[in-house]
Amino acid sequence: MLEILQMGFIKNAIVAIIFGSVLCGIIGSYVVVNRITFLAGGVAHASFGGVGLAFFLNIPVLPTTFVFSLVASALIGILTVRDSEKIDTAVGILWSSGMAVGIILLDLTPGYKGNLMGYLFGSILGVSNGDLLFMAISTFVVILLVIVFYRNLAIMSFDREFAAVQGVPVGFFHVLVLVFIGFSLVILIRVSGLILVIALLSIPPAIASKFTKSFFSMIIFSVGINLVIGFSGLYFSYYFNVSSGASIILLLSALYCIIVLSETTYKYFRKYNENCFDKS
Repeated sequence: MLEILQMGFIKNAIVAIIFGSVLCGIIGSYVVVNRITFLAGGVAHASFGGVGLAFFLNIPVLPTTFVFSLVASALIGILTVRDSEKIDTAVGILWSSGMAVGIILLDLTPGYKGNLMGYLFGSILGVSNGDLLFMAISTFVVILLVIVFYRNLAIMSFDREFAAVQGVPVGFFHVLVLVFIGFSLVILIRVSGLILVIALLSIPPAIASKFTKSFFSMIIFSVGINLVIGFSGLYFSYYFNVSSGASIILLLSALYCIIVLSETTYKYFRKYNENCFDKS
């Protein structure tokens, strides 16, 4: 185990998991509490257009996808902030349009595109020092914004009508949460890829919500889950030579299923014992 830690690409992968865990814990909690998982998925898939654009122009993928995802998230936020009936339509259009743009640009790009799968399904063992720098900047910006706007974001997330009465600009923070998702894609595109990113944003906070009573503790618990599963998935993928992103998602899904099954079983037997006690 110790010899693995001496490898440069493993060290980079560990740092990437740390950044991804912090960002997922924060942004994922907002995604789950605001019930905008579908919107997050729309932003992630629409951002594939940024990958295609980067390949077509032969420019760095992460910065290009970052800008593309910010534009997509802002558009989805603006289109859905006042009319919830437009959510499905807006997300569907941007989701499919972004994917279509990416596919067409890739078709028009000459040459070999061998590392494309890494951006779709994750390639954490291929994280470069430049990627880590970009991840660090994105994580710092998100943490800073959350600290500054924490109170208003929390109020808006739990009760938008009350937030509006209190003078909180709900529309602005609705768009801001979606922009956070755009930031997260910069990091998660390497950890799990655009296709699987929605699981990283939704499963850990969903698990954390079952064991916590406050929003802040939910964030901390989510970060912890991401760290443990992230390192476990990295170890699993290295030794079995399988996709790191898929390994992490599979372990998260298994953990969630075990917890839900245990919770359901406990409630069943508790209710059964109560019924037996009442009859006696």
